Amino acid sequence: MLTGTGTAGAYHAGVVRALHEAGVKVDLVAGRGIGAVGAMFTAIDGGSGLWESNGVWRNAGVGRLYRWRRILRAALWMASAAVATLVLPMVALVGAASAYPVGYLFKLIGLDVGTSIISAYARLVDTVFAPTAFPTYIPRLILIAVVILLALLLIDTFLSSVRRIPRRRVRGDLWWRLLGTPLEVSSAVKWFSGGLWQVMSGASRIEVPVNKDLGERYVELLGDNVGQPGFCELLIVAHDIDARRDIAYALLAEPHRQAYLADVSGSDAEGRLLEVVDLSTEPKRLAFDALASSLSLPLITEPHFVSHAPESAWRGETHRVSDRLTSTSRLLDEVARAGAEQVILVSSFPSAPGPHTLAVDRHDVRGRAGQYLLSSETAALQDALASVGTRFQALFHVQPMHNPVGPFDFNGCYDKESDRLINLDELVNRGYEDGSRQFVEAVVAESGELIDAPSGEQSYETDSISERLAAHEYDVDE
Repeated sequence: MLTGTGTAGAYHAGVVRALHEAGVKVDLVAGRGIGAVGAMFTAIDGGSGLWESNGVWRNAGVGRLYRWRRILRAALWMASAAVATLVLPMVALVGAASAYPVGYLFKLIGLDVGTSIISAYARLVDTVFAPTAFPTYIPRLILIAVVILLALLLIDTFLSSVRRIPRRRVRGDLWWRLLGTPLEVSSAVKWFSGGLWQVMSGASRIEVPVNKDLGERYVELLGDNVGQPGFCELLIVAHDIDARRDIAYALLAEPHRQAYLADVSGSDAEGRLLEVVDLSTEPKRLAFDALASSLSLPLITEPHFVSHAPESAWRGETHRVSDRLTSTSRLLDEVARAGAEQVILVSSFPSAPGPHTLAVDRHDVRGRAGQYLLSSETAALQDALASVGTRFQALFHVQPMHNPVGPFDFNGCYDKESDRLINLDELVNRGYEDGSRQFVEAVVAESGELIDAPSGEQSYETDSISERLAAHEYDVDE
């Protein structure tokens, strides 16, 4: 299970690498949020596309994910230029008026050269910003720039509405419709879908197909090979905003698929039909929708629009779908329904701190939003672990002891506790170290599984790691 937001995917990549190199057999991979990326790569034996030098988390292009929307960046630059054009003359004139007092202060401390420098600056200001020198057409240019900016906002809004879904009714304030959400998610969807296609296409240089074809080819690849070495079942959980329900995208092999879908015949049959998407029978394009929906964040980015099939329980409706930060408990529940007995839960955030560990406040918008997301996910994870009960024979939690990288720090960040910069490369390496130490060495090596065969001829009737651990305690050479 991979759970988290943003840069958490880099930590997931390191842990997946540790499990892969140790030969740990994974039957089912599940994810929510950015964990859907690692899940989809891992399910088709493409985990190397996450951690290799040209992988999605090692490539320099990852630093451009979840940036401010282009129209907002353009508006900021134009506003800055307008302010500079209007304010700079006033600042310069003020500087000229104070030039001679400043020069006098230089003279008092014995720096006569200061007088000449300040005087030259004053003459320059008088020449450049004289009333005859200041162009009268600059206010007109500012007005034209504002009109162009509004036109760009309108065009961007129109194109966004076309990209979403035609004829979708929109209500709300005009400025919200013009400006929209602050961060763009399209770059993240394009980045990770391109990396996924690179894994699927191998050495061939075939152009990335359109979103619909990418989802169909992914399901065909996984469906034809699920159960083969390196391939495993897939489960992704996102949130349907319009239906106010979580939605699970599943591609499971028999007999787990029948057991998982059998729940729809019980008392909650109607609800389960609305919340489960069986990728093996429903339109295969929904696999791409599962990825794009998981990358969309509530309020911060635009939701992803998912069009259901006319024969589905939703009768062809188009819904807004995004990630839900607190859906870790739901993901655990779906994993249990799918028949999992042992679970490796990977989260990139450390345990909740105690006294004398107050976090340093972030004054940038992305940093402060990241702190809130991190806090919400940490609390949700604690609730999920507390409610696990006896649904699994064993649950192993892999998490870092310390991780200063926020969800949106794709270019790394400065860690005040260690007084140095930390980037995503180091976060991938830290995930690899934690995965090796907290699971491979602590569980696999201790049990002897996949490393050395137990002595004697004892055979085990179960593949459960926890039960084999208990049986291995009494299987020691004399």
